[in-house]
Amino acid sequence: MKSYISLWPAHAPKLRFPRTLAILGSTGSIGVSALDVVAQHPDLFRVAALAGGKNAARLAEQAATFRPGVLAVLDEDVATELKGLLPGGYAPEILVGPAAYETVAALPEADLVLSAIVGAAGFLPTLAAARAGKRIALANKESLVLGGRLIRKACQASGAVVLPVDSEHNALFQALCGHNGDEELAKLILTASGGPFRGRDAAFLASVTPAQALNHPNWSMGAKISIDSATLMNKGLEVIEACHLYGLPVSRVDVLVHPQSIVHSLVEYVDGSQLAHLGVPDMRIPIAHSLCYPRRVALAMPRLDLASAQNLTFEAPDDTLFPCLGLAKAAYAASHSHPVALNAANEVAVELFLKGRIAFLDIPRLIEAALARHAALPEDCDAAELIAADNDARRETMAACC
Repeated sequence: MKSYISLWPAHAPKLRFPRTLAILGSTGSIGVSALDVVAQHPDLFRVAALAGGKNAARLAEQAATFRPGVLAVLDEDVATELKGLLPGGYAPEILVGPAAYETVAALPEADLVLSAIVGAAGFLPTLAAARAGKRIALANKESLVLGGRLIRKACQASGAVVLPVDSEHNALFQALCGHNGDEELAKLILTASGGPFRGRDAAFLASVTPAQALNHPNWSMGAKISIDSATLMNKGLEVIEACHLYGLPVSRVDVLVHPQSIVHSLVEYVDGSQLAHLGVPDMRIPIAHSLCYPRRVALAMPRLDLASAQNLTFEAPDDTLFPCLGLAKAAYAASHSHPVALNAANEVAVELFLKGRIAFLDIPRLIEAALARHAALPEDCDAAELIAADNDARRETMAACC
């Protein structure tokens, strides 16, 4: 199997236990689940650093439990609040500002970095980890959407590797391990729950509220990813991520709606067989797999009981009602930089929708307009140029709306 980034058993560097871990985005849903895995296996991990954005109370609680030497937050007010919440006798170094995340990602004492920041903000820290030669457990798909080419190049130069944490890509990774090369592979099949609006019509979608869109039927996630699931943009970003991780053209990455979220993805081989990964919808499973790879560890959590799961159903996504999936595929096919505009416009549109300033169906409209405005960047553009394009698309999307 040709893989641009992912770590395969034959190429696995020796990374012994205990592993020293830095978590970018420790106060979000992925970070919280990761620390639960760490707490269940304290002999396997040492926590070197936690980066927690603006949630000082949760970060202080995590820091008091795991005692990392370094903490990172986004601004001085949060740092001041954090200092007042830490227990006496514990005085970690507190880094402040977006650049602090890049510092944490490249800490010499951390051999394993979990990149779990939400959105485009995760790109530069993930790139820093790649340049520093880290083993990266990647939960920030936007890193590859914005700069998959640069991250691939950095991994090749430094020896860094990326293991996918997203449940779908982790499922693909597991189904691909042990098979011999691209000549055996027909296609990848990502599954989607369909979100809270599966089966609804355009008239319903025109009037949905943020509260309705946040009510995901299967997964407990943050606000941004919940809206992306409702629009199917999350699956579009995952298609782009899969192309970067596994070196396939977008034409060989399919999507199936699977409302039960039991089958997390499938790989189809040239002989017509399909291998599927099944499990309960709980992110601790792919997190533990990525953090402990190639070892598997026991987890204290519910097990999948197929006898009580009843029917497992599959259907094609509705590209007419949920055009974001098609927009993502078109962006990846257009150029290496069109996904930058796609993601930037989506992040702005989601924020505006959550604030009640646009309607649900305005989200794909704004994204499509951003893609039409974007002029492809040169193939050899650097990270600064990608960030500039991201900023331009955000500004133009906001202007188009307001």
